[in-house]
Amino acid sequence: MNERVRPVFSSPRSRVSVALISSAVLLAGCGGGGDDAATAADSTEVPAALASAFPGEKATGEPVTIGLITNEGGASTSQPENREAAEAARKYANDNLGGIAGRPITFVVCKTKEEPATARDCANQMVEQKVDAVVLTSSGLGDSMVPIVTQAGIPWATAVGASNAEGTSTNAFSWTGGFPANMTAMAAYSKEKGYKKIAAFVIDVPAAVGGMEAIGKPFFAKAGVDLQIVTIAAGTPDASPQVSAALAKKPDAVAVIGESTVCTSVLQAMGTLGGDTPRELVQSCVAPEVIDAVGAGMDGAQVFSGFDTASDHIEAQLYRQVMKRYSPDTPTQGYAAVGYQGVLGLVRALHGLTGEVTPKTIAAALSSAKDVVLPVGHGSTFTCDSTAVPGMKAACSAQVITGTMSGGKLDKVRVIDPSPLFAQ
Repeated sequence: MNERVRPVFSSPRSRVSVALISSAVLLAGCGGGGDDAATAADSTEVPAALASAFPGEKATGEPVTIGLITNEGGASTSQPENREAAEAARKYANDNLGGIAGRPITFVVCKTKEEPATARDCANQMVEQKVDAVVLTSSGLGDSMVPIVTQAGIPWATAVGASNAEGTSTNAFSWTGGFPANMTAMAAYSKEKGYKKIAAFVIDVPAAVGGMEAIGKPFFAKAGVDLQIVTIAAGTPDASPQVSAALAKKPDAVAVIGESTVCTSVLQAMGTLGGDTPRELVQSCVAPEVIDAVGAGMDGAQVFSGFDTASDHIEAQLYRQVMKRYSPDTPTQGYAAVGYQGVLGLVRALHGLTGEVTPKTIAAALSSAKDVVLPVGHGSTFTCDSTAVPGMKAACSAQVITGTMSGGKLDKVRVIDPSPLFAQ
């Protein structure tokens, strides 16, 4: 890898109050889709290695209308880069992949303040606008939106389902397994390394702690690992007391699940007290401010994520090229990839769709999607047959990307499939 890891949950243009495990929470106001004319497509040269990914197969005819619900404009949460990356994926698909069924994709965009009432308003607008499908960039309010959309017969799609409704509803599709898959991948990795006891430092909010109790502990137990949960309040400047108490019980490794302040305080304390104790981190722990604060203490930490944007893998290269061409001012190393992944995942899953394009035909095509290459997924794939993650019929994959921190970069990137743990 030749690029420094950037944050998944924050960027210079993002505002996130409490960045939480599987998804940053999100959005404000409602508006229409972007204008294709304002792109730099004609002036950006495509590297030879990516030439086949830009065949110039332009979409024509009547547009397919996709609703895009995105996280932008809230007082504490705003990530315009998610929408910008989704727009870049749409323009790329329209210019090169024949859109959907040969027809151009147009967006109806709704921005919610990450408030239940506004979220429901966005969902209702999608029904009123009679969109053919809805793509969510990310939100913690899927339970407020998914029933409205899916019960109207409109399919719901997202790269990372962060709510119960997104994981379990009929006509809902999540390209990845989100938090359950990440925790199971951590458990599988811990089993692979022979760990028997792990101390998990978890941000002290109900969703995170409850998720670790309900999802993390059982899967670590299946892997033969005893998981001890230690809560850390967001904004804690020094977690030395909690870290010291946990290390006194001699864990084989520690895990950190939280936003950047929790990650920083725990990892700094680990640098002082933890010696060579192995560390397992979620992606938010490799935000630049964490790397800057912890320095060499990051080296050797194992990171678990839903996407890879910075390696030399062809999917990461394609992402950077699409963004350079269609949205050159958007930061590419932040959570923007979730918008790109959500939209391009939909386009790829519908590759074989022909004839009439309706919510019903889209839902049928998604239900039969098999071995679809996950955008920025480092070679992982998804299949939407409701079998990837037990208890989450909408999850289309359990695969998780992992890599090791070295010199401020993520190295030795690979894909983990923790599915065997589900069968135990």
